[in-house]
Amino acid sequence: MYFSTVGIVSDHAGKDLKRLLVELLSTMEIQVEDLGVAWETEASVDYPDYAGILAAKISQKKLDGGIAICGTGIGMSMAANKYPGVRAAVIWSEYTSRMSREHNDSNLLCLGARALNEHRAADFVKIWLETPFLGGHHQLRVDKITKIEKKNGIHI
Repeated sequence: MYFSTVGIVSDHAGKDLKRLLVELLSTMEIQVEDLGVAWETEASVDYPDYAGILAAKISQKKLDGGIAICGTGIGMSMAANKYPGVRAAVIWSEYTSRMSREHNDSNLLCLGARALNEHRAADFVKIWLETPFLGGHHQLRVDKITKIEKKNGIHI
């Protein structure tokens, strides 16, 4: 595994999928930090709040990586990518799960609970966790993302 400690968040739409993934990660012997929303929560919550909690910890290198779940994964990704050093990717297939790691060194996986069934989502998480970053010319491209962050004054 390329992540030993993973944070996980969801909004109200993703809390059931989050519960399943927390169980999966524990069977894979990956330390999981559940940062919300609480499973008992019935109220609607705002995905940027939870994406921010997780992305801040990844940006500050307090977590190796993370998983964020909302209805589509898109909102979580958009909010999380505002944090320096976070490379959040919305995943919808085995291929995108693998490529987000191999080519883009993603450190935050975003899933859509309303767009994926639980079994596929679990498969995508396994692929993402087990796929190494290839480096090489791909590192040059990731470095360009870091340069954009620095240029825009958002790098830590």
